[in-house]
Amino acid sequence: MTDPLIVPGTASDIDSLRQPLVAGSLQVQQQVIPQLANLGDVGLDVLMEFLYERRENPATSVDGKAYQVLYNSDSLKAKEFLQTYFPSGIVPLTSDCGIDYSPLQQLLAACDFQAADRMTLQKMCEVAGPAAVQRKWLYFTEAENFPVTDLRTINTLWLVHSDGKFGFSVQREIWLGLGKNWDNLWTKIGWKNGNNWTRYPNEFTWNLSAPRGHLPLSNQLRGVRVIASLLSHPAWVNS
Repeated sequence: MTDPLIVPGTASDIDSLRQPLVAGSLQVQQQVIPQLANLGDVGLDVLMEFLYERRENPATSVDGKAYQVLYNSDSLKAKEFLQTYFPSGIVPLTSDCGIDYSPLQQLLAACDFQAADRMTLQKMCEVAGPAAVQRKWLYFTEAENFPVTDLRTINTLWLVHSDGKFGFSVQREIWLGLGKNWDNLWTKIGWKNGNNWTRYPNEFTWNLSAPRGHLPLSNQLRGVRVIASLLSHPAWVNS
């Protein structure tokens, strides 16, 4: 198959952005993507070319950012491109339980992090079974026994669509770095300010200005056993 994507013109601004997009550091790539988005159709063409060339590789947060720009654009060409080459998104939606994670991916791609947080809990309850769906929260034993494949899928969706800022694995990394001190974790990720818990939903930050590890949420009013089970899960071994 020949690559159907041809970037029109050789404008210096396009050329000066294409190279750092392909070969720049993670930080540089993330800075270049919105600059390309601001150039209109020619910038979107470069992003399509970028994703097309990387379509066989595991998705990164840079791919996620490029995908989000195309997903949220008004360009018919971009929408046709995504439907042709990434019909179910850029993260493989694998599940050992037959769970459909496409609604979660769509919300994250649209940067609707509050709705995505609710959808994450809903999908995790679906994995746990009808009783969890009815009660709308998890027992720690259900978190302990959560399928590795499904937990990794949920986590990868958050990582890829948040510039690498959100996800259980990010929370785990911070928690381990703090010597597994829960009180320090709550403050670090913005779930607590002094002695006061962050109030849901209005005091949480539902965008990428949030502290690293801020999302997805876990209700601490029932204690730490659920999040402890998630952050200690076998899914993170050799992942």
